[in-house]
Amino acid sequence: MTGASAPLSIAPATPADVPILFELVQALAAYEQLTHEVTGTAADLHQHLFGDRPYAEAVVARLGSTPVGFALFFHNFSTFLMRPGLYLEDLFVLPDYRGHGIGKALLGYLGQVAVTRGCGRLEWQVLDWNETAIAFYNRMGADIKTEWQLCRVTGSALTTLATLGQVTDIRA
Repeated sequence: MTGASAPLSIAPATPADVPILFELVQALAAYEQLTHEVTGTAADLHQHLFGDRPYAEAVVARLGSTPVGFALFFHNFSTFLMRPGLYLEDLFVLPDYRGHGIGKALLGYLGQVAVTRGCGRLEWQVLDWNETAIAFYNRMGADIKTEWQLCRVTGSALTTLATLGQVTDIRA
């Protein structure tokens, strides 16, 4: 691992970090064998992190000046807790830098963000085949909720679903 003796820092992403964030997203997609699903661009990422209406936030982990990982997250809301939460969309550390506490530091940083912001929970998903990540998350105290199933609507199915919401008169 290059730069192993350099200090680790984690900081909120800035607009200047967008190119490296996009590269890290592409590296994550390659790791998960999902490169075909990366259809957005660095410009899209910039818009949604730093545009007029930001939808997500990101932090970058660096060893010295070398970017080695990131976490991208956004707020959600729990109706049962009546409190906001944080949803971790992606956490990724470059393979050459794994096993040195960087992922743990990223999760700890997000835990601090959640506590500081009064969030009731921090949530994320993990692929069922990623046994290394599942073991890591268990060691970090995560409760893997296997009884919950992910529901996703995309593409033409999303367009069709949107037409169902075009109600002009709602009366009982």
